[in-house]
Amino acid sequence: MTATPAYDPNNIFAKILRGELPAHKVYEDEKAIAFLDIMPRCPGHTLVIPKAPARNILDIAPDDLAHVAKVAKKVAVAAKAAFAADGVTVQQFNEEAGGQVVFHLHIHVIPRHAGEAMKPPASAMEKPEVLAAHAERLRSALAG
Repeated sequence: MTATPAYDPNNIFAKILRGELPAHKVYEDEKAIAFLDIMPRCPGHTLVIPKAPARNILDIAPDDLAHVAKVAKKVAVAAKAAFAADGVTVQQFNEEAGGQVVFHLHIHVIPRHAGEAMKPPASAMEKPEVLAAHAERLRSALAG
C-alpha cells in the first residue's frame, strides 16, 4: 500500500478558494463553497468543496467531510428544483486510480433528466454566459 501524497496548495480549487481564479459560486459558508464545473457533464453540474486543505476523503477531518456532505445535499435539492431534473447524480473520487483529477476533495452534484446521457468528463468548456445563467438559477433555488 502506498502513502497518500501531501496536499498541494497550488491545485486549481485552492486557487479558487484564495480568489486567484474565478468561479461561478452558488453557495458559500465558513467551511465550504459550491461552484459550477466549467466543463459540466450536464447543465447545473456543481462542485462542493471544503475550505479546509484536504486532498480527498482519505485525509479530510470527519467534521469537515460531514459539513461538505450537508452542503452537497442542499445543493442537490436546489439543483433538482432549479433544473426540473428527474434525479441527481452525486460523485466523489479519491486518488488517480479512483478517478480523481483535481486533488482537493470535491463532490460532484449533477442534475439529471431521464433518458439523457451525461457528457464525457472534461469534454467541453461551457460558455461563461451559460454558466452565469445556471449559477443564478441555482442561487435562486438555494435562497428558497
